[in-house]
Amino acid sequence: MEYEHIIHGFEPIFDENSRILILGSLPSVKSREQGFYYGHPRNRFWPVIAAVVQKPVPVTVPEKKELLLDSGIAVWDVISECDIIGSADSKIKNAVPADINRILDTANIGRIFANGSTAAALYRKHIQPVTGREIITLPSTSPANAAWTTERLIDEWGKHIYPI
Repeated sequence: MEYEHIIHGFEPIFDENSRILILGSLPSVKSREQGFYYGHPRNRFWPVIAAVVQKPVPVTVPEKKELLLDSGIAVWDVISECDIIGSADSKIKNAVPADINRILDTANIGRIFANGSTAAALYRKHIQPVTGREIITLPSTSPANAAWTTERLIDEWGKHIYPI
C-alpha cells in the first residue's frame, strides 16, 4: 500500500453547551466512507459513550449527534490533513493540526480527552503549544486495541468523563 493524502472531510460536533472535548487522531477509512466519526462497525466508541452517559447506543448519524450534544460532549480529531496508509495511526506523516480553537472559543470546555495515545501525542506536539491546554489520554476504542474489552473501556472512560 502507498501513502494517500487525506483531508478531514467532516465538521466537528459541538455547541455552546459542550463541556468536554474528545479528540481522535484522524477518521478511519470506514469513517471517511460514512462521512462521520467512529464508523467502523467494531469501533467501541458509541457503545462506550452511551454506557458512560447511560443512554441507548445510537445507530444513525442524527442519533449520534444528539447523544453527544445532549451529553455535553464535543468530538473532533487532532489532524485536519495528513499522509497515511489505510487507517493505521502508526502510518501518519506530514500531519496538519486541526484548529480546535473553533470549539474552545464557542464552548466552555473543561476537559480535553484523547481517544488513544496517538491522538494524545499528536495533540501534545501540534496543538497544546497553541492552546496551552492539557489533554488526558484514554485507551483507544479502536478494534486494533484488542487488549481492552468493551467493559474495561466503559469503566476507564467512565472514571474520567462522567459526570460531565
